[in-house]
Amino acid sequence: MDLRSVYHYRIDWIVSFVAVAHHGGFSAAAKALYRSQPRVSSHVADLERELGTKLLDRSVHPAVLTPEGRALLPHAEEILRRLGVLADMTGGAVRGEVRLGAYPSAAAYLYPLAVRALRDNHPRVRLVLREGPSVALGAALASGDLDLVLRPLLPLIGSDGVASRLLWREPLVAVFRDDHPLARSPYVRLAQIAALPLISIGESGEGNGRQYETNLAFANAGLTPTITAQTNQPQTLVALVRHGMGTGVTNSLAMTTANIEGVTLVPIADPHCERVVALWWRSDGVASPAVAAVRDVMTRLPRPRWPWGSETPAP
Repeated sequence: MDLRSVYHYRIDWIVSFVAVAHHGGFSAAAKALYRSQPRVSSHVADLERELGTKLLDRSVHPAVLTPEGRALLPHAEEILRRLGVLADMTGGAVRGEVRLGAYPSAAAYLYPLAVRALRDNHPRVRLVLREGPSVALGAALASGDLDLVLRPLLPLIGSDGVASRLLWREPLVAVFRDDHPLARSPYVRLAQIAALPLISIGESGEGNGRQYETNLAFANAGLTPTITAQTNQPQTLVALVRHGMGTGVTNSLAMTTANIEGVTLVPIADPHCERVVALWWRSDGVASPAVAAVRDVMTRLPRPRWPWGSETPAP
């Protein structure tokens, strides 16, 4: 398409044509547009001349659309609708498509709440979800492929151009098969878990497994458990435990979004066994009102809760 051809068309021609079609005649269109009737008629005539076809049949009163006019009308309406979008943006309305990355359990909890809150507060902002493991989300944010990321503080993001705001802290929890002797305990210690085959958070091939909360908790306690499997999927961890492949340790929110039939969740009594979750954004990027609006909405949402851990003893 030769874009130079569109320079011959004026917006007021299209506005007048759509107004005549909507209001049923030149006189009614002129009143709606606060223009004179001759001016509206002139606009439509200029548009017809440029197109080389009649859009209105003036032999009847009021004028009616010709077949060519009926074919053009939805396209003319779409032009005006899109121009209205531009007018809204220049008029200060917050509008845009914001790409949010989140790991699965956080996405399951917070994304629906964020979408509902945006509909109430910023209806012209669209939130697009992309789920993935924490390491991949951090890399996507640093490269500009995501606008916001909901993920833990650990593993660290390898970029100085990002900033974060803490949203919540959630305890780590032990996952036992229902028939395991420790499943009946009110709480367990890391030393008890370290003596068992362990299924933990993360992926062994990432090269930064030591940074995950579970690994750090054991390391800080001077313990070296035997890790038999690692996974970023809560339901996979539950399935492995249910089939007797080991004892799981994961974040509490993950277990609120999983089917935990056949397993029992037991709080961990040791200190600093927690996941710290934050909302991340690029600090070196272009300022975006839409991104700022989503950040504000998400920091005001209610924090997740879980029914276990309230009676764990002090360390």
